[in-house]
Amino acid sequence: MSYYTSISGLKNAQTDLGVIAHNIANTETTGFKKSTTSFADIVAKSAMSDPRKTMGIGSTVESISQNFSVGSIEQTGSALDIAINGEGFFATKAADDGSMSFTRNGAMMLDQNGYIQDGSDNRLQVFPVDAAGNATSATPVDAMVPATNGAGSKFAGLTIAEDGLVTVTYGDGTTQPVGQVALASFASNTGLQQVGSSNWEATGLSGPASYGQAGIGRFGSLLSGALERSNVDIAEELVGLISAQRNFQANAKAIDTATRITETIINLRT
Repeated sequence: MSYYTSISGLKNAQTDLGVIAHNIANTETTGFKKSTTSFADIVAKSAMSDPRKTMGIGSTVESISQNFSVGSIEQTGSALDIAINGEGFFATKAADDGSMSFTRNGAMMLDQNGYIQDGSDNRLQVFPVDAAGNATSATPVDAMVPATNGAGSKFAGLTIAEDGLVTVTYGDGTTQPVGQVALASFASNTGLQQVGSSNWEATGLSGPASYGQAGIGRFGSLLSGALERSNVDIAEELVGLISAQRNFQANAKAIDTATRITETIINLRT
């Protein structure tokens, strides 16, 4: 029995080490959110078991949960770099299959067709606006920058305001609002499914995405020319690494002790 109990501890320590290593590996990943491992004990008993004699039989991984606290903000100066000062997520749509994903990584770029995307062909979602910059629909659409304005003047640059309004400037000095960045929020952020590249997808645990404008409620305001860094604290992770290593060593020592006891019993019988 003690072998299996200690083996469960070894496996859990390995899982903990893997989660911590993943956090450390993504210290410099923009918009990354660290994870923590929670464990639970295992107890085998029947309805007739004496509670005074019930013994645990090990432990198991209860959950690997993400910490969505806001990371530090780094100024970059690029107009297409956006950081969220709040709990919202950028909503992006894949150009190939239309699947939705959500991210805290605001490092955007313009593609050859004028769409604002994340570099992986996931297009930033915005609310359509009128000439005055007021949202005309609550349904997000792909953010697209026209190459020329009505007078035929070429694109010269763009700005993104704190409320998410994307305004394009053309060579003749005119400006044109093209959309307002749509931010998403969820009933439970920890229920989001990681899909890599600092992206998440909604699940039944997170609930569906609710869309809103920057600066309203929990969505948070936007900071243009800045990016949110990873929220991993290296010092904290190294302490956790030492703790996980000691946990692994202690369980290995328990197995070694059980082996010695078994050998002693076998020697007595022979």
